[in-house]
Amino acid sequence: MPRRAGRHFLQIPGPTNVPDRVLRAIDFPTIDHRGPEFATLGKSVLAGLKRVFKSTQGEVVIYPASGTGAWEAALVNTLSPGDRVLMYETGHFATLWQKMAAKLGLEVEFIAGDWRRGADPEAIEKRLRADAQKRIKAVGLVHNETSTGVTSRIAEVRRAIDAAGHPALFMVDTISSLASMDYRHDEWGVDVTVAGSQKGLMLPPGLSFNCVSPKALAAGKSARLPRSYWAWDEMIANGKNGYFPYTPATNLLYGLAEALKMLLDEEGFDAVFARHQRHAEATRRAVRAWGLEVFALDPREQSASLTGVLMPAGQDADRVRKVILDAFDLSLGTGLTKLGGKMFRIGHLGDFNDLMLMGTLAGVEMGLALAAVPVKKEGVKAAMEYLSECAKAPARKVA
Repeated sequence: MPRRAGRHFLQIPGPTNVPDRVLRAIDFPTIDHRGPEFATLGKSVLAGLKRVFKSTQGEVVIYPASGTGAWEAALVNTLSPGDRVLMYETGHFATLWQKMAAKLGLEVEFIAGDWRRGADPEAIEKRLRADAQKRIKAVGLVHNETSTGVTSRIAEVRRAIDAAGHPALFMVDTISSLASMDYRHDEWGVDVTVAGSQKGLMLPPGLSFNCVSPKALAAGKSARLPRSYWAWDEMIANGKNGYFPYTPATNLLYGLAEALKMLLDEEGFDAVFARHQRHAEATRRAVRAWGLEVFALDPREQSASLTGVLMPAGQDADRVRKVILDAFDLSLGTGLTKLGGKMFRIGHLGDFNDLMLMGTLAGVEMGLALAAVPVKKEGVKAAMEYLSECAKAPARKVA
């Protein structure tokens, strides 16, 4: 294939663009993972992740794995064969987590959803109130559904669990929201938070995380699902001294340390979250100006990490994505499972700025025209006007 000048625009909702500083850190020489230098690194990243999760009480575990591994760790460390788990159908990844739970021998109740809305706190409260025998041992939700761009209101679900007076553990997947959207493990009463490295944390795939409450640790003492690689106890015990019970992904931990420095100490999470909200709002304004539909219906549940774009009837979203990739070297997220061909996803998370967003939206607008999708050529203008207004008053929070 002929060479393409410039950098590829990777605007899928993860893996995201890895900053050059993080890439250079990953390139450091590998060190002895039993030596004192590694202990300093291990303690540093574990402490930094506690700040990311906004947790002072929880323990953090780092796995050399994708986010799917952290899903499994959350389940096997807390539950026993035949335990009942309540989950909510918000999209493709919520469905995959539910399938994993069933494969592990858990009994899963899956509250049906239409994928265009987040988990309904009232429905969860109603189901928990009906569980008079307290058979449900855990509630599992996806905070930000990567397949749709729909966010569930985790704090409201926590209040619903409390209102029902139910003792179930609360587990939350933050794989595409952590370090991009406000998330509060302790304050929102989450027992196990699941996360991955390749999205808001600006790393390549390969690390995943659990943040674990004291309640979840206590549940682990009687849990009977088999666990070895995923077991928390040895991970946490070794982590106290900065080490792992097995060979860690040393060079990815170098990158994690650099990413945490950038996010926590240099930009600051208030600025990180405001930047993601700004880009999300600009993208939604572009979509509406094109005359297309944002997939997430409830404004309270529209993601700051990505925007799902619903195509008009008769238009194939995958054909549009191919046109955009071929013409402009721009990758967009595909519609998954039942949304295949019906929508595409614009990722605007991670190491991303206003001009990168404008380039992305320009590529989408030009691609829609090339694909003969009947849209108004007003999206780029709408986004640019919004970002310009934000730039005039950077200290003012713009909705």
